Formats: sequence, structure tokens, C-alpha cells
Amino acid sequence: MLIRIVSILLPIFAIVGIGYLYARRCKPDMSAANNVNMDVFVPALVFYALAGKPLDLGSYGPLALGALVVVLGSGLLAWPLARLLGYRNKTFIPPMMFNNSGNIGLPLAVLAWGEAALPAAIVLFMVENTLHFSLGARWLNPQARLLQLWRVPVVAAAILGLAFNLAGLHLWEPLLISIRMLGEIAVPLMLFSLGVRLASTALGEWKIGLVGALFCPLSGLLLAAASAWALGITGRDWEMLIVFGALPPAVLNFLFSERYRQEPERVASIVLIGNLAALFFLPLALYLTLH
Repeated sequence: MLIRIVSILLPIFAIVGIGYLYARRCKPDMSAANNVNMDVFVPALVFYALAGKPLDLGSYGPLALGALVVVLGSGLLAWPLARLLGYRNKTFIPPMMFNNSGNIGLPLAVLAWGEAALPAAIVLFMVENTLHFSLGARWLNPQARLLQLWRVPVVAAAILGLAFNLAGLHLWEPLLISIRMLGEIAVPLMLFSLGVRLASTALGEWKIGLVGALFCPLSGLLLAAASAWALGITGRDWEMLIVFGALPPAVLNFLFSERYRQEPERVASIVLIGNLAALFFLPLALYLTLH
């Protein structure tokens, strides 16, 4: 079991580590690469996973609802803790809600359960990502327009992929292969970029970072287990939801806090220490699900 867990997690953390070491030496500017990834490569991955082959989309309803409970429930549980410890809600709560379902969640699902698990991983990613770009952005910036959400490339790709699947449409095979190849760039680039970002993140606010590193996966695991039981989720979907609950805070939380000037130094520490703590919590979640 230990060898299996190491074989699942090692490729992920190896690429993150390479990105970290490279950034410490060369300090690359990843902004352009990250923009291309979010505008082209990740949407291609999402579209291919949803439109590339026939799917029983209705079977993913309980999994999507379970992810919704994990994300929103984590926010509800974090609110009294933030108040008790004197943290600003907009600083502490979003990183507890919005986890790293893209950078870590997608490759972890494929490595643990194989290529067939990618559509389910995309469902989890889309629930978290859509809520982050809608509820999360609106909370930090009351002027954000929810009606413009469909313009986010990842969301547009998901809508288009679902439309193709439901309509039974099929792309010309060479074109589909091109889209798949573009999508295959997304995950390694996300992991490498995560390492680069962590290299420039400070540990100045380590106390709030430590609290977040413990609370985020523990609350996520609790809510994932409770929602899976309540919704009757079993088998691989149960395993994936549990691991989803254990994921660390998303790097996007830091980017949002920086953009909207919401204590980015503290959010950076939450993200950094939370992702370091994933070295313990992700093996724990995999042991619970694969044992």
C-alpha cells in the first residue's frame, strides 16, 4: 500500500519540486504561460473529457452535489473559526473553501484511478472552479458580474463539451486528437507553475497558515464523508470525493487576494503551508480510500 501511494504522489510532487527548484535559480515569469494554460490548454482538457466519448452524465449528479457540499460547507465551518481567532472572513474563508482541484486534483485522479476517472475529476474541478469564479470573485469584489461567468474559457469549454455529449455530436477524429494533445499540456504545466509560485511565497504569516493547513483538509474530509453517506455515493466516486475533500487550498486564492488587495501575504502563507501539509494529508486520504 505504501509503495502504491508513493507511486501515485511522487510524479505530482516531483514536477512541483522541479518547478520550485527552477524558480529558485532562474526566477521565471510564468504569467504568460499561466494565461495560455487557463485560456487554451485547460479548456481543451475539459472539452475533451466531456465530449471525447459517450458519458452517462446523470450518474455524476451525486458526485457534483457532494463536491458542492464540501466547498460550501467548508466555508460555513470556517466562519465561526475565523471570528474566534480574529481573522478577516475574506482572508481566511475562501482558501478553506476553494481547494487545489486543478493543479493537484486532476493529475492525482488519473494517477490513482486511471484515465477513465478523468470525467469524474473534471466534474469535481468544475464545481469548485465555477464556484470560485462566481461566488468567490463576487464575495471579494461586489462589482463582479455573475452573468459574465460563461466568458471564462474553462466554463465555456465545459458548456460546449456537455452540449456535444448530450446532443451525441462527434468531432472529426484528427481534430479531436489535436484537442486531446493540447489538453495533455495542461496538467504538467499546472504542476510546474505551482512549484514556481510556491518558490516566491513567504512564510511570514505562518500562524494563520498553520491553522489553515490543518482546518482545510480536516473539514473537507469530514464533509466529504458525511455527504457521501447522505447521498449514497459508493465505489470510485466515494474514493474520489474523499480525496477531493483532503486537497489543499488552491493557488488561485492567492491570485484573487492579490488582485482585490485582501491581505495577500496572509493568504500566500495559507496556500504555501497548506500545500506543504498535503504531503501528509493526501497520503492519509489515499490510504483511507485505497486500503
